[in-house]
Amino acid sequence: MLRNKQLFHSTTEPVPPLRRDLQMIPIEDNGRKLLYFHDSMGYLSENFALDANVQPLLQMITGELSIDDIHKQIDGSLSTENLLDFVQLLDQHRLLHSEYFHFYSDQLDQDFEKGEAREAFLAGNSYPNNAEQLQTFVSELLPDFEQENGKIPSALYAPHIEISVGKKLYGEAFSHLKKIAPKRVVILATSHYANYYYRFYDGLPFIGSQKMFKIPGRILSPDLEVIQALDSESPENGFTLKDRAHRIEHSIEFHLVFASQIWQHDFKIVPILISGFDDLYYSQTGDLAKKIEHFTTQLKSFIDEETFVLISGDLSHVGQKFGDREPANILREKVEQSDKQFLDLSEIGNPDHLLNHVKRDYDSTRICGFPPLYTYLNIFPDKKGELLNYFWWDEKEQNSAVSFGSILF
Repeated sequence: MLRNKQLFHSTTEPVPPLRRDLQMIPIEDNGRKLLYFHDSMGYLSENFALDANVQPLLQMITGELSIDDIHKQIDGSLSTENLLDFVQLLDQHRLLHSEYFHFYSDQLDQDFEKGEAREAFLAGNSYPNNAEQLQTFVSELLPDFEQENGKIPSALYAPHIEISVGKKLYGEAFSHLKKIAPKRVVILATSHYANYYYRFYDGLPFIGSQKMFKIPGRILSPDLEVIQALDSESPENGFTLKDRAHRIEHSIEFHLVFASQIWQHDFKIVPILISGFDDLYYSQTGDLAKKIEHFTTQLKSFIDEETFVLISGDLSHVGQKFGDREPANILREKVEQSDKQFLDLSEIGNPDHLLNHVKRDYDSTRICGFPPLYTYLNIFPDKKGELLNYFWWDEKEQNSAVSFGSILF
C-alpha cells in the first residue's frame, strides 16, 4: 500500500479526473440519499458510497481544475484543506485516474499473475458462496433430460449472461451434459477486459492461464501439458500466459460453476479467453487470420474423445447503453433476424459463412460470442450443431437489450 504522501497532494496542479469506467448509481439508505460507485474492474474499495450532496463537487473534478480553482468557484464554502482531504479520500479509494490509481491497479494485476489460483470472483453475488447451497442452486436449474438416440455431445455453445437473467437457458443447455464424464475440458470464452490491457495483448488474442480455478467446494486444476504446449509456440499462435484479463472475467467462471456441479469426477481444464477479431472484417489473410489458423491447428491435436469443449458467448448487444441511437425495442425485429441467421450458420458449422455474416456490417450488433465460436468452428469446420434455445433480454430502463442462446454440437 502506498503512503499518503503518494496520493495526490497539490492545490495548484489540476486534480486528476474521475475514472470514466466507474458507474455512479443513486441509492437510498435509511432515508439518506447516496451515490454508490460500481467498478467492473474491481479496483475500487468495496461498497464505496458518498453523500449525494457532493455531486456538484464531483462534476468539477474533470482533470482541468486545481483545488485552488475549485475553491474559488465554490466561493470558499470549503477550505482548500477540506477540499484536499476530499480529493485524497477519492484517490485513496481509487476513484481518480491518478498516479496512485495506476500504481495500485498495476500492482494488483501483477500480484494476480504471480498467484497460483484464480479465486471465484462472483461467488456470493451471482451464485452462492457455499458448496452445499451452490449444489442445490445448480440442481434446481437443471431439468430432467435424457440424451436422444445415444448421441454423445462434444461441445456446447452457451451464454455467460448474468446467471439470474439467463438461469432457465443455462439449465436447459447444461442439462445435456449430465451423462458424459470428460477428462479434459477446454473453455473458449469471450474476453471482456482484454482492451483494458491493450499493451499486454496486442497481437495476442488467445489468453490462457495455468492457475487453479476455485469454485465453492471445488478446485479445478489446469491441464499443464496443453497449456504449456500452446505457450511454447507463442507468439506465432497468438497465445499468451499473461493472464491478468482472467482476474475478474465471468465468461469462464459462470461455465465452470455449472460444469463443477454437473461433473463430480476429476477433470482438468484449459481456460482460454479470446479477445476481439475485428481485424478479420478487413482482411481474412492477415496476421490475425494466420494466428487463428496456427492456434486452432495446434489445439485440435489435444481435443480427443475424452475432451469436451465449452464455448462461452452471448449474442447481440444493442440499444442506447451500447452506443446505438435508437432504443432496442425499435431494433428488435431486425436484430432477431440477424441473430437467427448467425445461429443457423453456427449450426451448419461453416466458419467462413459465419465470418461473412458478421463482417458484412462490421458486427454492428456486437456479438461477443463470435470470437470463441469462430475459433471452435475453425478447429472443427462443418461440425453440425443443434439449437437449444434463444432469448431476448430487454433492459427497458436503459433502452437496451442483450440476446443469447445455446447450441449443442
